[in-house]
Amino acid sequence: MKAADLFVRALEAEGVEYIFGIPGEENLDLLNALKDSSIRLILTRHEQAAGFMAATYGRLTGRSGVCLATLGPGATNLVTAAAYAQLGAMPMLMITGQKPIKTSKQGEFQIVDVVDMMQPLTKYTRQLSSAHYIPARVREAFRRAEDERPGAVHLELPEDIARDQTDAAVIERSRFENPRASPTAVAEARDMIQAARRPLLLLGAGANRRHTCRVLRAFVDKTGIPFFTTQMGKGVIDERHPLYLGAAALSGEDFLHRAIEAADLIINVGHDVVEKPPFIMGDDAIEDEDNPDIAGAGRAGSARVIHVNYVTAAVDAVYHPQQGVIGDIADSIERLTAAIEISPNWDFGRFLEVKRHLDAHLQEGADDARFPVYPQRLVAEVRRVMPEDGIIALDNGIYKIWFARNYPACLPNTVLLDNALASMGAGLPSAMAAKMVHPGRRVMAICGDGGFMMNSQELETAVRLGLDLVVLVLRDDAYGMIKWKQTDMGFDDFGLDYGNPDFVDYARCYGARGHRPASAAELGPLLEDCFATPGVHLVEVPVDYSDNHRILNREIKDKSRLI
Repeated sequence: MKAADLFVRALEAEGVEYIFGIPGEENLDLLNALKDSSIRLILTRHEQAAGFMAATYGRLTGRSGVCLATLGPGATNLVTAAAYAQLGAMPMLMITGQKPIKTSKQGEFQIVDVVDMMQPLTKYTRQLSSAHYIPARVREAFRRAEDERPGAVHLELPEDIARDQTDAAVIERSRFENPRASPTAVAEARDMIQAARRPLLLLGAGANRRHTCRVLRAFVDKTGIPFFTTQMGKGVIDERHPLYLGAAALSGEDFLHRAIEAADLIINVGHDVVEKPPFIMGDDAIEDEDNPDIAGAGRAGSARVIHVNYVTAAVDAVYHPQQGVIGDIADSIERLTAAIEISPNWDFGRFLEVKRHLDAHLQEGADDARFPVYPQRLVAEVRRVMPEDGIIALDNGIYKIWFARNYPACLPNTVLLDNALASMGAGLPSAMAAKMVHPGRRVMAICGDGGFMMNSQELETAVRLGLDLVVLVLRDDAYGMIKWKQTDMGFDDFGLDYGNPDFVDYARCYGARGHRPASAAELGPLLEDCFATPGVHLVEVPVDYSDNHRILNREIKDKSRLI
């Protein structure tokens, strides 16, 4: 058969449902092979959005999302999405085309070395130089993408190879289980927990796996050990749980950090140092000139750390655990739960005192009537209209901190945010992919006006796909996150304001419905009406970030120090 047909059959054998992207001239054989396959091509308006959709598909399913682009500019447009998937541990395969490699390349027109370009951004990147290699290369790409730690992979299919004839056979998916942690490691971790005075449980993105959430809840319920999360670990355990202390949304000085400082042992499950560290390790506070966000953050760390993960910890200045439990996380936690005995020496009073103060703080402003909308009121209104299994997909901006701190997640992967690459422009594509994976759930994209405009053209894609989707655009006419940092660092207000279109009319131009509440009281009912009406709805909401510096900096530091 033709190599392109073999390639598509190999994708089908991997269970691929969708390919997101924009084909080019060099992909035409592959495109023709897709025409009669079981795989649905989702044509997007930009390759970056296709990559964000593929990565989110991978995040939600555990199976590699697939995206497609041509050579040259098509491939370079995937670079941000590659980094998004790689840093965020989301399994994704990128397929790009290329000029013929066995004959003239017609000069250097559109030629860049895509395989070399993808090398530092992926777990695996190869050019398919022979049709015979296709089955093995595809199988290996999917294996690498989905193996812990998941990430991005890339295959380049030149147009002359795509049309070659081959009698190679598809390699079926292999079955495997993650290795189990050694009994010695589990026993040593158990002994450390039982010997601790104030153990604390941290849940990171790596704990957001299908079977892990259930066993972690059982661990907490048996031991009574309080827990907190990183931003990408939100929802691993229902955050309405009485032992939930909060999310590490700020680098330091938040209420939560008072609890972290009191811990003498942190059981760190699935955390990845790609996320900003929520605690500092070692004998002295860190002063890192290359990463001012962690410079001096928190307290000079004295807690011992147990690293429970699929892979060993990469040691650096802010993270060097004393004990590792390496293997399948769910299995490790289940064995720890069975082995552990409740210690009479445990003292969680300090943690629960911090929780009382934090819970009271988070309620402030939830009913504030001012307009433009106050951030706390905004988060509260979104939480009220979203069911337990509703999914919010956050773009990157100052509002991400408000949602990480103030929005309790009830289920895993119901708060999709990126605290790894932290790229703007991913909110809308991520929400679209989430709606495709979970068509029966409420899904809302939450974007700042800056991030939304980076991929706003995908409104047309959402309308064309017939998605029922609410897109909340928070308008402050500026790059608000950087303005907050600018104020916090004592700089003058300069260089970060811009103009915006009328977002209501903008949505209508794409065939979506546009809405704009006139008061804070109108926001909740308007969102309910949008969810009750099929189609794509854009809701433009002016927001008031004027108190960000006071609340997220001075006020939090002053109040938290009183605990």
